[in-house]
Amino acid sequence: MAHITVPEGVPGILGPMMRYPETAQALNALAQTLLRGESSLLEAERELIAAFVSRLNDCTFCCNSHAATSRYLFGEQQGVVDSVLDDIFSAPISERAQALLAIAAKVQQGGRHVEDADVARARAAGADDRAIHDTVLIAAAFCMFNRYVDGLATWAPQEPSAYEAIGARLGAHGYVGSVSGTA
Repeated sequence: MAHITVPEGVPGILGPMMRYPETAQALNALAQTLLRGESSLLEAERELIAAFVSRLNDCTFCCNSHAATSRYLFGEQQGVVDSVLDDIFSAPISERAQALLAIAAKVQQGGRHVEDADVARARAAGADDRAIHDTVLIAAAFCMFNRYVDGLATWAPQEPSAYEAIGARLGAHGYVGSVSGTA
């Protein structure tokens, strides 16, 4: 049971967003900018960073929502999402993606954990300033989103299939203009 009154049966961040639409507007705008705005990272990669950080934070709703969105956006290559979430080190991803996810993991621990060597590794693998910036900001923002969802003890479906419709909706339409968007 959530720590605050939210609409019954509404999962994760959706309940607080429905209850507090002014907050939802700001959070959805942030998610839209980070996950759908201009970037040198693909939308699918940005959603994967969100899912990965959410997995590290043990936030069931956010991890499953953004993993489903990333799968939708990766299309035929959707299997990469589960590979990364299962084991980043054996996942069939580029060195660039692995280096950026390593930075995201360090941000999840605390921003000061990111070291010059982490950034140098990402740059050597082809990451530009924008990719590094966006990775750090997505990781930091999802720590906040995860704490919002879990700090209010919101409900999260346990079955992965419950997230497929959310992933398809977010993949196709993004975050802005809907209180029912997820972050």
